[in-house]
Amino acid sequence: MTAAAQETLAKQLALVIDLNVCVGCHACVTSCKEWNTSGAAGPLSDLNAFNATPTGTFFNRVQTYEAGTFPNTQTIHFPKSCLHCEDPPCVPVCPTGASYKRKEDGIVLVDYDKCIGCSYCSWACPYGARELDDERKVMTKCTLCVDRIYDELLPPQDRKPACVKACPTGARLFGDVKDPDSEVSKAIRERGGYQLMPEWETQPANHYLPRAVVSESDRKVGMNVETGQLQFGVGGSISPEYGANLQ
Repeated sequence: MTAAAQETLAKQLALVIDLNVCVGCHACVTSCKEWNTSGAAGPLSDLNAFNATPTGTFFNRVQTYEAGTFPNTQTIHFPKSCLHCEDPPCVPVCPTGASYKRKEDGIVLVDYDKCIGCSYCSWACPYGARELDDERKVMTKCTLCVDRIYDELLPPQDRKPACVKACPTGARLFGDVKDPDSEVSKAIRERGGYQLMPEWETQPANHYLPRAVVSESDRKVGMNVETGQLQFGVGGSISPEYGANLQ
C-alpha cells in the first residue's frame, strides 16, 4: 500500500455504473468526447478518423461482448474509464509528478505541463484506462469532468460529468462514495455494487452494479463480467461468490 492509500480521504467522487440498464448506445462516449475535446482537458486528437484503421483519444469507451455458453448467453455492454483508485498505481510511477490524486475529492488527474509522455502510468494501470494523445504526446484520462462539476455558472443539476447527463437510461450515477447517504453509496449497498478486479488491491472508487436477467426457466441470473459466466440463483439470490442479492 502506498502513502497515498494510507491517507484516508474524507471525500471520494466516483461513478457507479448499472450494467443491468446500460444498452451500449455510446451516448456517454460521444458526450464525453464532445465536452472534453473543447474543454480544459482537450483537444482530444482523432487521426485518420475515416480510414480503415482510425485512431483517437477517448476518456470513456464501451466494450460489448457475448458471455456465457449457448443457449444461456448474454450480450454485455461494459463502459470503462479511469476508476479513480484510492491507491492508484499510476501515481507513484510517474517520474515527473504529472499524475496525482487530489486530496479534496479523490479525483486522479494528469498535469499536462509536467507530463513527458513516457507512458509509465499507462503500463502501471491494470485497467487500461489511460490513453496517450498521439498529437500532443501527453497521457490523457477521465477527469470526472472536473471543469464541469464545480462550475458555478451551471445550474446545480448540470454539475455532473457529461457522460452522466447524457445517459438515456440512467445507467450512470455520480457522487461521493464515502458519504453513506449519497445516491451512489445507497446503490452500492442495495444492489451489491462491486469493484473491478479487486485482486489488484488498487481500491477502485468506481463501482459496477451487477447484471441481472431472468432466464427461460424463470430463475434470476447474474452475469459475472470478470469470468464471463452466468450464475443462477434460488429465491432471487445469485451464488455467494458473485456477491449480489437481486430484489
